[in-house]
Amino acid sequence: MPRAIDYYFSSVSPWTFLGHNPFMDLAKRHGAEVVFRPVLLGPIFAQTGGLPLAKRAPERQRYRLVELQRWGLKRGVEINIHPKFWPFDGALADRTLIAALEAGLPVAELAGRIFSGVWQREENLADPAVIAAMADALGLPGAELVAGAQGEAAEAIYAANRDKALAADVFGAPSYVLDGEVFWGQDRLDLLEDALASGRAPFRAIP
Repeated sequence: MPRAIDYYFSSVSPWTFLGHNPFMDLAKRHGAEVVFRPVLLGPIFAQTGGLPLAKRAPERQRYRLVELQRWGLKRGVEINIHPKFWPFDGALADRTLIAALEAGLPVAELAGRIFSGVWQREENLADPAVIAAMADALGLPGAELVAGAQGEAAEAIYAANRDKALAADVFGAPSYVLDGEVFWGQDRLDLLEDALASGRAPFRAIP
């Protein structure tokens, strides 16, 4: 039976964008199942002591911009650190992915396309027509998925993902949870791969 990794992420997170393709490649190499769990970050930050970017100290905000450039270079990915349509409400994009999951459709490629829309293509992901066009271009039913994203089922799953994230001690995105062990941030992918390769028991916090 393949090992499962719970993938907590947000379409508004540049770190999710930078880590998405490397994570999907990693999971494929190890035959791991990826359980996609889009989450709304605001309530998670509020519960776990995190701050939205605008409320962080200027020093931290400046360091983030440097790190984005470093990791873009490291990953070999072009990234616009000041995208035109950011910040934005990521709920529609996240819930479109939930609608695709509920329809039994593949979501890894659509997720990557959504992330690049923010951080590379200067696209407005708060616009339903933009997201529908992204899905259509991949051969998916864009209008149906966007409509589903605005329905009660997707909203309920989005809320449930938040509760599951908090129960798993997730406090930021992306987070990868393997056997209850949280790996926070795309810069922890090497450690996640080590855990998969070794088959070791998950580490736990020691009181």
